[in-house]
Amino acid sequence: MRQIIARITLVVPDYEPAIAFYCGALGFDLLEDQDMGEGKRWVVVRPKGAAETALLLAKAVNADQAAAIGRQAGGRVGFFLHTDDFVRDHAAFTAAGVRFHEASRHEPYGIVAVFEDPFGNLWDLLQPA
Repeated sequence: MRQIIARITLVVPDYEPAIAFYCGALGFDLLEDQDMGEGKRWVVVRPKGAAETALLLAKAVNADQAAAIGRQAGGRVGFFLHTDDFVRDHAAFTAAGVRFHEASRHEPYGIVAVFEDPFGNLWDLLQPA
């Protein structure tokens, strides 16, 4: 039996700024952007070169969902973006205005630095050892 995590929902305040960040600053591919009616869209983005797991960008539609924006992992790093070239991606993200919380560091598991998306979610940019 084979199973994968196909989509992870990321609650955002609106679609356009989320698409701009993930597809613009981070260079993700926009896989789907379908109008679902009544202001709802099915928006799926995925890092270049990724084969399976993608983010479903979901616009908050009530106060509870809006309160979760940027805190979906309770203030911890909740997302891990692996790269085959940390120096290249760190430089590109920095040039695109991505805010890193720290200088890159070498750990036994690889080169890593924490960055934040515009909504407050913390990510690791990680080149595995």
